[in-house]
Amino acid sequence: MAATAPALLSARELTRLYRRGALSPVEVAQACLARIERFDREVGAFALVDAEGALEAARASEARWRAGRPLGPIDGVPATVKDLNLMKGFPTRRGSRTTEGAPPDAVDSPPVARLREAGAVILGKTTTPEFGWKGVTDNPLGQIARNPWDTSRTAGGSSGGAAVAAALGMGALHQGSDGGGSIRMPGGFSGIVGFKPTFGLVPTWPASPFGTVSHVGPMTRTVADAALMLNVLCGPDRRDWYALPRPGTDFTLGLEAGIRGLRILASVDLGHARVDPEIRAGFERAVALLAELGAEIEARDPGIGDGRAIFERHWFAAAAFLVGRIPAERRGWIDPGLAEIAEAGARVTATQLQELQLERAAYAERIEALFAEVDLLVTPTLPIPAFAAGHEVPPGGPYRRWTEWTPFTWPFNLGQQPAITVPCGFTGAGLPIGLQIVGPKYADALVLGAARAFESACPQPVPEAPRRPTAAPLPAGDRGV
Repeated sequence: MAATAPALLSARELTRLYRRGALSPVEVAQACLARIERFDREVGAFALVDAEGALEAARASEARWRAGRPLGPIDGVPATVKDLNLMKGFPTRRGSRTTEGAPPDAVDSPPVARLREAGAVILGKTTTPEFGWKGVTDNPLGQIARNPWDTSRTAGGSSGGAAVAAALGMGALHQGSDGGGSIRMPGGFSGIVGFKPTFGLVPTWPASPFGTVSHVGPMTRTVADAALMLNVLCGPDRRDWYALPRPGTDFTLGLEAGIRGLRILASVDLGHARVDPEIRAGFERAVALLAELGAEIEARDPGIGDGRAIFERHWFAAAAFLVGRIPAERRGWIDPGLAEIAEAGARVTATQLQELQLERAAYAERIEALFAEVDLLVTPTLPIPAFAAGHEVPPGGPYRRWTEWTPFTWPFNLGQQPAITVPCGFTGAGLPIGLQIVGPKYADALVLGAARAFESACPQPVPEAPRRPTAAPLPAGDRGV
């Protein structure tokens, strides 16, 4: 591991060492590429690796650091891009056979452009389910993102490749997207930090077929790195007409302020979710720690109701639109599950869509009304631990679609609030448990600060290498708070 140890450093640690001349961006890029070469066949994090481009960018960064003229606080830091985003010089496959023969992209999407402008070293593109349609990462191209803590299990999705790459030191900064939990679900299953910012804070283009539930944000091993990456990604881009103005905030400042006196509403089930007993116990330990840190905890049903029918109609109708744009002769190539939800979505009428928007607005209003009474809401990130890879839902379980086992994530896509997952322990089988922290719209700094306070009090390990299913579970003392 010694040769690839620099790959396990945080972005902040890396740039500190670059500044002192104690480490080179080229050494770090080589270390990350070595880990990809060593582990990716086993875990399926990458759809594409651009070793040549990464080393060229690292050499340019090395020259800037030596001259004392870095482009900014992530210059030379290794990063990845999810394969739903345009990356100049390469085709965007979107996990789909239907994109076969797609030409190389002529431009970068906004998140990719921002990373390049800041000097990041882009290692490649990470795997996604087809068009990002579900909460796990497998696709018709044969790509499967496997859990770094147990490679027989899913890493989650749809930003599953990014989560695996983050956990295993295949880069420090990872761009994810989240239309129903696609940053937070793999973050929770894989034991990393995943932040979905307020909608519009990070611009994107082309617009997502799934519309205004789709957010872009950072996936990292630490909260501080997520804040650092958000500083780079946020701010308007003329191609995104939803993009918010650049906030007058450095998200890395105030991270150590703590949570003493914050009013936090804790809900283990949002009033309706079925929660695995080990997840429930891990969440209750995390809430107790928040209280020890000085937060004022209120445990109750937040009263927002179950909005799954609203979300599914939105998501399924968008899937119908997406599939309808695929050439007829290629539609037989798509994931059967995507075809099923598109068929259901095609039955939603224009009048029903308009009604749906009003229902969504009422649901989002109920969520925002919570924050007149409390500062933050905390829930489990997921109600179950990671299950067998290659399945949309746990085999033999009560669920038909991924939306049923993700009750804590998609509500805040409908409402567009900032939400983060931080690891808060492990099950007896050594699988990560995630804590989700949600704030009102535009309170991204508050959410990051609370996540950092928890992370500081409850640090969690990351795997140095993929753990195979035969590996012994973690000792009881390492399972969390």
